[in-house]
Amino acid sequence: MTDLETLKKQKLLDQSFIFQALDEDGRRELSAIAHMRRYSAGDVIFTMGAPGHSMMAIAEGHVRISMLSPTARDVTLTDLGPTDVFGEIALLDGKERSADARALTNCSLVVLERAALFELLQRSPRLSVRLIELLCERIRRSDERMMEIAFLDLPTRMARMLMRVTVASPGTPARPLTRLSLSQTEIANMIGSSRENVNRCLRKWQRAGVVDLKEGWLIVLDRARLERLSALD
Repeated sequence: MTDLETLKKQKLLDQSFIFQALDEDGRRELSAIAHMRRYSAGDVIFTMGAPGHSMMAIAEGHVRISMLSPTARDVTLTDLGPTDVFGEIALLDGKERSADARALTNCSLVVLERAALFELLQRSPRLSVRLIELLCERIRRSDERMMEIAFLDLPTRMARMLMRVTVASPGTPARPLTRLSLSQTEIANMIGSSRENVNRCLRKWQRAGVVDLKEGWLIVLDRARLERLSALD
């Protein structure tokens, strides 16, 4: 395997919070061990309840993460694209997958196996401590979002979610995204609401010139106004 191929895999895996715990040597070692796997459009990558022994980074294509609701309705949790990473939690605890993953298009994935990560962590307790710190950060963020769902009104929750999504990769705080490919159902799932309530709020924002809805895109027109909507009184 060439150094160029390893660097390409490392660049993709670097998007994972797990790789943020590793030093440069550890990242390079795991990237060299990781392997490529290809899927055709419509292929199942894994199903909810399947053993979780790996995480994946998307090199090419798009992947849908979904799960069945208690009423047997298929609910889309998120659609992922190039550089996105998924399957991290099952990689760490080795338990069952918590959702389904399916290739929306032809895909190339970088796959890192659980055994390789844990062999490295056993050799370096310092990296294990750093990983624990990063997991705690994620739990804190998760707790904050649960508090938002419990105590904030829908417009504030949705504005906060959109502010977060626009600075997530490939966006950055310096260059936030202005066009989002998010369905109203996906937004509703992310903020704990219904599609109908999300639609009413978006239409209101559209009339006020905060956002526009065009050809399946949610377009942020007035980010400053959206930031004010996300703030607490």
